[in-house]
Amino acid sequence: MTDAATIASHGLKAVTLTHVRYRRGDRLGHFLAWVSLIPVFISVGGFVSHFLFRRELQGMFFALGVLISQFLNEFIKTSVQQARPLHTCAALETCDSHGWPSAHSQYMFFFASYFTFLTFKNGVGLATRSQKLVVACVPWPLALLTMYSRVYLGYHTVAQVFAGAALGLVFGGVWFWIVNSFLYRLFPMIEESAFGRYFYIKDSSHITNALKFEYDNARAARKKQKIAAD
Repeated sequence: MTDAATIASHGLKAVTLTHVRYRRGDRLGHFLAWVSLIPVFISVGGFVSHFLFRRELQGMFFALGVLISQFLNEFIKTSVQQARPLHTCAALETCDSHGWPSAHSQYMFFFASYFTFLTFKNGVGLATRSQKLVVACVPWPLALLTMYSRVYLGYHTVAQVFAGAALGLVFGGVWFWIVNSFLYRLFPMIEESAFGRYFYIKDSSHITNALKFEYDNARAARKKQKIAAD
């Protein structure tokens, strides 16, 4: 038995998290393949960086919501077991996975929904309503592009991406309400816990403009340090 036949007989599967295919020579497909990776960039570059450098509880519960949303997506997919598009799944090697609802669409619309609510509630360092409106609009074109990319590249049907988008949109709003109506009461306790003190976990959501607060305090600390050194 050849090596290829041996591999085939064992039914090996690939981890397809970053394995996105497009037609050779298709520039739009190439662009949309990168767009499909936006959830990966947000998770690794956004939430991981946030924990390393910011350690805000609001951001950490945002990330927790994303994880719960993806587990919910996998549970629904496993329960419904709707096939991916039959005319493309063989070439994409996705026929053995389920397509309803689209995880990418659900991720991006959850992110856009929660991010928009968070922007208008806490301002993320923004002072005026117009600034908040501009920033809040940023994730929506990316969410729509991601949804389109999954259909264009053949990974999902139109119905599957709209189902994912709807679930992400609703769950993003519901999770924001849960966090900021109930779970926020746990923030002081988490801050004061051994875990919170060890990892410098903090909550700045009660500060009107946390960015300006940190900026002013950093400058004040530098001035004190300079005076002490002199």
